[in-house]
Amino acid sequence: MGRAFQNRKESMAKTSDAKAKVYSKYGREIYVCAKQGGVEPAGNLALRSLIDRAKKDQVPSHVIEKALDKAKGGAGEDFSPARYEGFGPGNVMVIVDCLTDNPNRTIGDVRTCFNKTKSKLGTSGTVSHMFDHSAIFVFAGEDEEAVLEVLMMADVDITDIESADGKITVFAPNTEYAKARNALTEAYEGLDFEVDEIQFVPQTITEISGDDVEMFEKLLDMLNDADDVQRVYHNAEIQE
Repeated sequence: MGRAFQNRKESMAKTSDAKAKVYSKYGREIYVCAKQGGVEPAGNLALRSLIDRAKKDQVPSHVIEKALDKAKGGAGEDFSPARYEGFGPGNVMVIVDCLTDNPNRTIGDVRTCFNKTKSKLGTSGTVSHMFDHSAIFVFAGEDEEAVLEVLMMADVDITDIESADGKITVFAPNTEYAKARNALTEAYEGLDFEVDEIQFVPQTITEISGDDVEMFEKLLDMLNDADDVQRVYHNAEIQE
């Protein structure tokens, strides 16, 4: 069994309202990324990766362009990152990443989600020490030894590498993201990443079942529905 990580699937929303919320989250993230690192994807690796991911998640081009134009203008909202941690139903560990222009509103919204689902919001560091902050790349391939050699030649610090079902998965410390991505794209022309991002990967898994499952899914739904929440990470494994 490989290391558990979460592939973003919010874009597979079934309703127009849900899709609009996903597009809004991407628009905000692209705006912040472009404002911080520059609006040209060629010179902003994080932005290039984010735009690629948005396109794969079927975010309309006008949403992307609007966010970039907004960042070019230099004005607009001043969003800052905020991270909250705690325990969900069944004692699962949860990390919530937000972008906010009003921290008081955001923590209030997140706290409401926790309170209404028998969950407990903790302080900074409550659970994050039980996750690895990792760069993750998934792409088609079977020769993990060749990929490992490419990364080692580029002096990339690798945490783990797996090969399964015709796909290679590379884990590296988040600080090695740019170096690892550049090494892979230079070695394999036209490489198409199925996953290309930085996220929190749990070191252990907590199994939940019964009533905890329903309450945990309610927590996820409420958090994903909150305007300022960008990503939710957890270590839950649902037992059928």
